[in-house]
Amino acid sequence: MRTKIINISIPGQLLSDADKLAEKEYRTRSELFREALRSYILTRQNLSQIYNYGETQAKKQKISPENLNRKIASFRKN
Repeated sequence: MRTKIINISIPGQLLSDADKLAEKEYRTRSELFREALRSYILTRQNLSQIYNYGETQAKKQKISPENLNRKIASFRKN
């Protein structure tokens, strides 16, 4: 995959923390940011699949959003 150069704004402390972590892990700053972005994207995709599954199951069982909240609250109490 061909790389692209981008510019982003990051608070100084966050950049400093990232640089320390990259050094500790013997990575470049770019490698660290690429891995962080990959991880974020994968997490979002996984959460989306989980939400979609839950929505599908709720529809199959004819559970409205309001009833779902009640069921969750009841489950948590037990």
